[in-house]
Amino acid sequence: MFITFEGPDGSGKTTQAKMLVEYLQAGGFPIIYTREPGGTDISEQIRQVILSTRNKSMQNETEVLLFSAARAQIVAELIRPALAEGKLVICDRYYDSTLAYQGFGLGLDLDALRAITKFATRGLVPDLTFYIDVPAEIGLARRHQGETNRLDQKDVEYHARVRNGYLELARAEPDRFVVIDGARSVEQVQAEIRARMMDKLVQQHEKVVYQPDAKTSTNAA
Repeated sequence: MFITFEGPDGSGKTTQAKMLVEYLQAGGFPIIYTREPGGTDISEQIRQVILSTRNKSMQNETEVLLFSAARAQIVAELIRPALAEGKLVICDRYYDSTLAYQGFGLGLDLDALRAITKFATRGLVPDLTFYIDVPAEIGLARRHQGETNRLDQKDVEYHARVRNGYLELARAEPDRFVVIDGARSVEQVQAEIRARMMDKLVQQHEKVVYQPDAKTSTNAA
């Protein structure tokens, strides 16, 4: 199963993703935890270029293509092989970030971004996406208490567009997205994530166990 965590900057998604990983590992689940951009040697090098505050002149199209290049590498080198081995893969950000940040945030064409994304990922879609939602002002206030990157330095209006974009994406795919109120305590947020995660695992298990076919039906008759 492929699970992703999404959210505006300062939403707490990384903390929540790592807590879920620890919880599932304690339960004996085989897990690969990774992040975007990053997760492989090549992708981590691209990450440094994207997030460096030195690169203020980076064009929006360059930003998209760099994110997509890092994504293509991690999908081919890490995510698909892990899924093929039957492992749970939990990724801190994935292509919904591109649609939210570069699409809704920067105003780039969403259809073009989806086409680039499909090419980079070869059509790999998450089974479950936790979206941790917080207002832009709260997220930025949290981020500015620590180390910031190039994207954090954009204005609050940009981050508000990103948040609204995420909410629109979630409304469009309610079967994949789980929207979590990130303004609550860390413990409350994690409790809801764990409950929703276990519900999904039970559903997946039932699909595998219950696979009636024509032969079974004939024998039963």
